[in-house]
Amino acid sequence: MLTVPEAARRVRRDPETVRRWIRSGRLRAKKVGTQHVIEEADLAALIDEPKMLPLPKGMRRTFWGEPMPNVVAWIHRSRRGH
Repeated sequence: MLTVPEAARRVRRDPETVRRWIRSGRLRAKKVGTQHVIEEADLAALIDEPKMLPLPKGMRRTFWGEPMPNVVAWIHRSRRGH
């Protein structure tokens, strides 16, 4: 179980960003007293799954007919080591 500041350090984000994720429902958390606590697995699932917005119908395939690659995932993987 992680507190909001601990989770923010792990994902290299501001604690207020983590609180926004909790309020919006993107990140599950439990309230213990006055603090939110987050399961490590829930935080990992949020961070490890890069999301790409749905593409318009005409852009879902490349001009040679293959599905359009997930560029968001490529960028996410390239930045993991930084």
